[in-house]
Amino acid sequence: MAGSIQPFWREKEMTTSIEPPEVIVGLDLGSTKVTAVVGEVDDEGITILGVGNVPCRGLRKGVVTNIDWTVRAIREAVDAAQNCAGVEIDTVYAAVGGSHVRSIPSHGMCAVAAREVSPSDVDRVLEAARAVPVDADRMILHVLPREYLVDTQDGIRDPIGMAGVRLQTRVNLVTAATSNIQNVVRCVERCGLDIADVVLSPYASAEAVLSDDEKEIGVVVIDIGGGTTDIIAYSEGGIAHASVIPVGGNNITSDLAAGLRTPTGEAERLKRNYGCALGRMVGDEEEVEVPGVGGHAARQAPRRFVSEIIEPRAEEIFHEIRRRMEESGLIELASAGAVLTGGANLMEGMVESAEDILGMPVRMGFPAGVSGLTQLVQGPQYAAGVGLLHYGARQIAEAEEADYEASLSGEGTPDESGAISMGRGFMGWLRGAF
Repeated sequence: MAGSIQPFWREKEMTTSIEPPEVIVGLDLGSTKVTAVVGEVDDEGITILGVGNVPCRGLRKGVVTNIDWTVRAIREAVDAAQNCAGVEIDTVYAAVGGSHVRSIPSHGMCAVAAREVSPSDVDRVLEAARAVPVDADRMILHVLPREYLVDTQDGIRDPIGMAGVRLQTRVNLVTAATSNIQNVVRCVERCGLDIADVVLSPYASAEAVLSDDEKEIGVVVIDIGGGTTDIIAYSEGGIAHASVIPVGGNNITSDLAAGLRTPTGEAERLKRNYGCALGRMVGDEEEVEVPGVGGHAARQAPRRFVSEIIEPRAEEIFHEIRRRMEESGLIELASAGAVLTGGANLMEGMVESAEDILGMPVRMGFPAGVSGLTQLVQGPQYAAGVGLLHYGARQIAEAEEADYEASLSGEGTPDESGAISMGRGFMGWLRGAF
């Protein structure tokens, strides 16, 4: 993020008040592209100032495989966003994913210090929830509360100010491979940038495309990117499940390249321009030109044949999503259905295929809650980048509120109060690692 915000893990004094305008930058590190989205936060909300979007070959299935290529893509995306927005970028919120991400349930409990729940009590109960053993090569990326309990009262979203003697919480811990997060941090730092926080990519996407009503009655976000498919489910306003499937749009492209005997780049073009996930939606008379490989001439092929190659892979992805939802008991809870985000969902027929297999209403998720140059972020592929702006704006507001409450109570400035539920594991790890 550019401007006055400094990364928490640098142990610098943080400015927590939102003084308009406050500039926030979201950096979405995908398997096929890197996107930088610049937004300005003020009392009216978030205004999109600029976007940078460049291809990237340095990541595979959300994991850095080539540092130099990744650094080059980050630098180019940030430069393009800077030029578009007319601001200087020095700090970013980064979205990461990958099959190394895991989600596990946990719970915590603590005594209420003064018979009235305070921010420090919430901090302590969340610390208790994250005090679970994890493998030495893994770290806790997020502590995401599902609900709080004060004495015997459950289903509480915000317990601060409630009377009681015992505070409990049920959370989902999102863990990630330490080395993979370290590599992301190093790539960003080699571009001369600081990281304010690292955020799970589907969680960021959900921030941009979901309404509070959908979170309340139950919904699942399905983010199909180039290398992975990320799933995050909400129930009763809290996150109930998060997981990653190591299959995405690149697998569809590879299937097309092999089935049509065409170069991978041409297969990607055919997928984007003529791809359809349901063969019954394609007319028998439609044809496409398929470039040859190795000097062979281009040829005409039925578009239905292209669809017949895509359809089994799309079905495989949605069947695996349904299996995971059934295993976690989420099929019955997702009353609002599913929301699709990610560039691979731009193909015709993805919504219909998902509805057939998941057996629930499905809609395409477009970023919402922003103004300004919204035409630059209209596609579902920009959901994570825009969601990072929402996440960053809320972190700043929560820190400002926590400082105000601490000043009233005489407790002093709280230690990252308000941010612990999303990022304390990451911040604590970075303090020790750097």
